[in-house]
Amino acid sequence: MIAPQLKEPTLVYQAKAFGQMLNQLSKQSLIALDTESDSLYRYQPRVCLIQISTLASPDVDPEQADESEVVDYLVDPLRLEDISPLGMLLADPAIEVVMHAAENDILELSRDFGFLFQYVFDTQLAARILGWQRVGLAAILEEKFGVISDKRMQRTDWGKRPLTPQQITYAQMDTHFLPTLRTLLIQQLQATGRWEEAQEAFAMLSRISQHARTGNGRSVWSMKIAREVPRVATGVLEALWQWREQMAQRQNWPPFKIMNDQALAALATHQPKELNDIQRISGLNAQQMARYGIALRDAINAGLQRPLPALPEARPRPEQLLDNAAFARYEALRRWRSKVADERGVTLDIIFNNNTLLDLAQRAPRTEAELLQLPEIGPWKARTYGPELLAILQKKKSTV
Repeated sequence: MIAPQLKEPTLVYQAKAFGQMLNQLSKQSLIALDTESDSLYRYQPRVCLIQISTLASPDVDPEQADESEVVDYLVDPLRLEDISPLGMLLADPAIEVVMHAAENDILELSRDFGFLFQYVFDTQLAARILGWQRVGLAAILEEKFGVISDKRMQRTDWGKRPLTPQQITYAQMDTHFLPTLRTLLIQQLQATGRWEEAQEAFAMLSRISQHARTGNGRSVWSMKIAREVPRVATGVLEALWQWREQMAQRQNWPPFKIMNDQALAALATHQPKELNDIQRISGLNAQQMARYGIALRDAINAGLQRPLPALPEARPRPEQLLDNAAFARYEALRRWRSKVADERGVTLDIIFNNNTLLDLAQRAPRTEAELLQLPEIGPWKARTYGPELLAILQKKKSTV
């Protein structure tokens, strides 16, 4: 890791330090935020660390500040009894929350603590709107600040205490440079005429926390390899998958660390009936065999007696959702989107995602006001893309 000599972050794991931090943050107009979770080490992941950076003085203009004027906090939600006051600050529309690839952090903080967000600046989304080729935070830190992160920390156990010096440095850097990066991005967005577009995209992010995912959505079909297993063997596969889920929950361990998907698929496909045959299955080690061999045999035998699981519902293709006229509009919109994205040097979803194109094709709005009725379209997109969109929709409507 190549890192600058940063002032050590304040470790916040006691109520007094938490209160002092909140007092400092409440005076600010900008807070940079990131999280670390233990998804590689628990069945149900949890937020284990919240990194926060802000300006040392509320009198400093965020647009003029650099990283030397940034102070950092590492908040330990595993040791603090109640962090809900932090959520109240993050939901304050007067405080801008800067995150990189905000969606996942928003979902995790909403899931674990019920946090809501009103005013978000997503540095990765801004970089994508600008057409940057490398938009991962590690790549940007290296390119813009000469900082190289220790990638090994991505797979470390953030639920263990105490945190190591390497973890602390890595976590601190995830937010320390975000205020300065934000300033750089704003300058480029304004210089390229994309600032209003970015603000509109950021506004959409606040909806994520209001519709946070619930439940884990797991099923046997969550495994990609399940589609490669012969249909007649999927009853055994489901029995094995359910056994692994139960074991993972009981041990509070990620399912893949009980046994990987490939081993389950091989067991389901070959359906060995005896322990000697099970141990020959590729992907099983001696320790797994000693611990789980009998349970695997029982799960295979049980799976042979059960009905095959229902196939997952296939996502309907556009031509199945739309009539001929609407599908023609959809295809015309896709061609237009590809052209615009290529001209701007951005990915397709920065223009519109597929769901928005489907919505446009179905509704076939006739005016800018009708465009604005689509929740994914704000004033900037309606004004900028509206004339071409409406012309395409009306042309296809009249020719089909």
